[in-house]
Amino acid sequence: MATEDAEPPSKKAKNGEARGPPGCLMMGTGEYTTGFVGGKAADSDKSTGVVGLVCLDLRMRGKLGRLGMCGVNGKKFPAIRAHMKRVLGDVYEGIDPSVIETFPEDGVVDPQSFRPAAGSFQPGDCAIIFTPDDTHLEIALACIERGMHVLITKPPVKTLEDHRTLMAAAAKHNVLVQIEVHKRFDPIYLDACDRIQNLGPFSYFTSYMSQPKHQLETFKAWAGKSSDISYYLNSHHVDFHVWTQRGRSRPVTVTALGSTGVAEKRLDGVKTEDTITLTVQWQNLADGSLGHALYTSSWVAPKSDVHSQQRWFYMGQKGEVTVDQAHRGYTVATDEAGFGNVNPLFWKPAPTNGRFTAQRCYGYISFESFVEAAHHINLGKKSPADFDHQLPTIHTTVAATAILEAGKRSLDAGGRPMQLTYDSEQSVVPSGIAPKDF
Repeated sequence: MATEDAEPPSKKAKNGEARGPPGCLMMGTGEYTTGFVGGKAADSDKSTGVVGLVCLDLRMRGKLGRLGMCGVNGKKFPAIRAHMKRVLGDVYEGIDPSVIETFPEDGVVDPQSFRPAAGSFQPGDCAIIFTPDDTHLEIALACIERGMHVLITKPPVKTLEDHRTLMAAAAKHNVLVQIEVHKRFDPIYLDACDRIQNLGPFSYFTSYMSQPKHQLETFKAWAGKSSDISYYLNSHHVDFHVWTQRGRSRPVTVTALGSTGVAEKRLDGVKTEDTITLTVQWQNLADGSLGHALYTSSWVAPKSDVHSQQRWFYMGQKGEVTVDQAHRGYTVATDEAGFGNVNPLFWKPAPTNGRFTAQRCYGYISFESFVEAAHHINLGKKSPADFDHQLPTIHTTVAATAILEAGKRSLDAGGRPMQLTYDSEQSVVPSGIAPKDF
């Protein structure tokens, strides 16, 4: 994309001088960033992309400066530009995708292009990483070491060891590293989390989240190779449940079960589960009582009235909460698309009088909160640590990564339970994972 109209790189504040808005480098060119998959617009509720459109709007609002986008295959960029012009530039007033610089150059294939791309941005700029799970660590470290603030899609990494590596790097370079778990910004989830604080010790939680099986075509490049459906979807509700506990309880044992039969055929023999359930024993720290949770995710669901089923139930010892995120009491039916439940609280691509108006959607606020936090840090008004109990930072999301890794290790061990270990009786930050002895 043309660079002549791009904002100049942001400069670090000197002698108290206020710096301009940070630049932002988007890592990854897939569905969530551009809405472009397999040579065409994604067959999902994200055909406009989310990351790219949000960043363009934040730039128009003066909250971001220079924009860049980095992939592996520069041969895709002409088609991506045409797609973004068609679904963004030609639709929304003031949204101009041509300002985005791209890496690597057109026609160049370079899996390490994130290194020169990050090197071209300035300390204090932002990086947003939406790439396959097994690439997050390397890309994030390159950006952190450049002095950039980093937002990583969930899961940030796949192991407790890698999570600690990112924690140490973020602390060493004094930058914000945040996880993009947008359900925390859903007003219903937020309200439910606050109400849960008054329901007594934790007793039971169950969640279910799905993707239709045709999405396996979208995920074909990485599904079952760099990640599985539990890392991809269970990560949402594992994070939410951990967040609701706020240090009052901790996970102690994880056992995983899986179903097979569909994904392997659609992925040309790649061995991966269709559906995964993590069963987790929790311990309440105040009195030692126990609770348990079931987190289930699947990517072999049929097409239905929603793109993704998303629901959960929470029981405390003094009350319960039920949320069906997929059904908000708002339905739309058209000759082209048929009947569907829609959720504009998450994302609203429909323009209002030609303008993009999704700024109050939680899919947008998740990114805006990160950008605003980075700007406050750059101005010296806040430190990265100030956001540890406001935003889902790398320092406050350790337990979720531990649960997901323990689940994967349990699956690989034929369903053997995995024990989470801690450094003290009251710690809620897992320090290790080991097979449970009987």
